[in-house]
Amino acid sequence: MLWGGRLAFSTFGFEFLWSSEWDAVNHKFGALVPIYGTLVTALIAMLIAVPVSFGVAYYLTEVAPKWLRQPVASAIELLAGIPSIIYGMWGLFVFVPVMAEYVNPWLDEHLGALPFVGVLFSGPPLGMGMLTAGIVLAIMVVPFITSVMREVFLTVPRQLKESAYALGSTTWEVVWNIVLPHTRSAVIGGVFLGLGRALGETMAVTFVLGNAHRLTASLLEPGNSIAATIANEFTEADSDIYLSSLIALGFLLFVVTFIVLAIAKLMLNRLNRQEGRL
Repeated sequence: MLWGGRLAFSTFGFEFLWSSEWDAVNHKFGALVPIYGTLVTALIAMLIAVPVSFGVAYYLTEVAPKWLRQPVASAIELLAGIPSIIYGMWGLFVFVPVMAEYVNPWLDEHLGALPFVGVLFSGPPLGMGMLTAGIVLAIMVVPFITSVMREVFLTVPRQLKESAYALGSTTWEVVWNIVLPHTRSAVIGGVFLGLGRALGETMAVTFVLGNAHRLTASLLEPGNSIAATIANEFTEADSDIYLSSLIALGFLLFVVTFIVLAIAKLMLNRLNRQEGRL
């Protein structure tokens, strides 16, 4: 991919990374808008998915009756196997109209006028946008993170939890003070596994993101991502520089994903060393 994108990198240099221009007619391309859209939608997805996944895993391992645990766990694993294009079609035909009619107008009316954060929630009620894409991504990655958390929560020795209960701890205190510290390395690994999927998702994001090469701070307006840009425009690349720019975007997506996974590995190694010292 680096070799395929060499023409774009040699033509635009480092400006390719922070330029928001994407003009196929005049052969001027920049990666800032796709990179920004990729990171923002992935961040929204993780802000929603991590608490929800933790809550579901907590419920299945500590609160739910035994007869309900396995059916719900099987349903979650089934959701993880649904193709991403199905999520994208559901998002386009079901979720986008809901966002356009109810959610976006409410956010624009109640939060759009607030200082500082208002710019994030002001915009036309189109339904498509980075917020919608982030929510759909969250729905996609919740089964993955939940499955990992549930499995590692079940590996905690029963004696540890029973000892905590014997000392008068509540269920929440047992999970927060016993289960999470015992499994934090695996939990962080599961979270970054979901983040890696969110960063590289293509079809689901393409359906609901709006695919507009416009840099905007509003989460309600259409944007673009690296994967969606490549999927939408690869067959339309009618020049060498156009094709090279798309391949260069693919290389940048690889770099972003590699950095994220490297950070995850460093965090896990640090936690393992700390646990070794303890």
